[in-house]
Parts: sequence; structure tokens; C-alpha cells
Amino acid sequence: MEFNEKLQQLRKEKSMTQEQLAEELFVSRTAISKWENGKGYPNIDSLKSISALFSISIDDLLSGEELISLAVEENRKNIKKLSSLIYGVLDLMGLALLFLPLFGQPDGEGVQVVNLFAFKDASSITRAIYFILPISMALLGMVELATQYFSSEKWLNAGKLASILLQAFAIFVFINTRQPYATSLVFMFFMIKVVLLIKGKY
Repeated sequence: MEFNEKLQQLRKEKSMTQEQLAEELFVSRTAISKWENGKGYPNIDSLKSISALFSISIDDLLSGEELISLAVEENRKNIKKLSSLIYGVLDLMGLALLFLPLFGQPDGEGVQVVNLFAFKDASSITRAIYFILPISMALLGMVELATQYFSSEKWLNAGKLASILLQAFAIFVFINTRQPYATSLVFMFFMIKVVLLIKGKY
């Protein structure tokens, strides 16, 4: 007997509706319906709750293949959340562009490297873009960290895509305005994200 059939049987033996079971497990009725229709499995925490509620071991709830499938899926979700967390932290670190001496400006016959607040050798539009980029990265980073509390892969993927596009744009801006130090820092963050993206596909 498959998990979905076992869950249905256990629920009916206790004369519980899907809504009542959902309340006991602190999940939505839709989740219960999905599990009972064989369209997915509960996460580890929900499995433990089901096991305790019906006094049945997890081994009796799931077959060997189902356990492996669940473990693989849980691992995949955890890796995606971890990579999204790293994206958020890297984007927050974009604030370093405001404070680190990464911007070169002519100083007599040489070039002085200063932070963004002391940087004067650019038009007001360029300086505004320089300020907007790290602030946008940091705001995006905060959003990415906040979405960790939601299990929607759609939002996690959207955050990653926005993060990569924003940093690609920042690299383009810094290269075109000849700021090698700022370019190097953002490029390093960008490459870490690309590696995580590639690794996440396998």
C-alpha cells in the first residue's frame, strides 16, 4: 500500500476529515488533499507529526523507495534554500561598495582610491547610479532573506534571477566608467552566484 492510501486509511479509521487532520498537523487542507491523491509527500516534520498522531512508525508509513524519494526531494529543497540564502547575503554585502575605497579619481599625476562618499570625479548622474546600485543590491538581499520563510520556489528563483541581472548590470556600469576595483568586487560576487546556479542544476 502506498503512502497516500495509508494516510487516507489512517484518517478514516480515526473518523477525521481532511480539515481536521490539516489542523492537527498545522498544514493546509490542500496539502492533505495533495498527499492523499499521491501528488506529493509531506516534509520530514509533517511526517513525524503524522507518525505521532497515528502511533505508527515512519518506516510503516513509507516504502523504501518513497523514503529515498522524500530524502532526495528534501535535500534538493534545502540546497535551493541555502543557495538563496547565500545570494541574499552576497547582495547585502553590496553595501561594501559605499564604504570601501574602491573608486579611483585623479589626484595630481596619480589616482587616489576613495570610498563612494568621498568620490567626486564623475557627473551627478554617474554618482547617483553608483549609490543606487549597492542600495538596490542590499534591498534585494533583504527581500531574498525574507523569502526564506516561504517555501515557494517560484519566489526563490525570481530573487536569484533578479540578483544575477542586477549584478551583471553593475559590472557593465563599473567597466564602462573604468572602476576596476568596484568591478572586481561585484564580479567576484557574480561568479559565486553563477557557480551556485550551475551546481543547483545537478
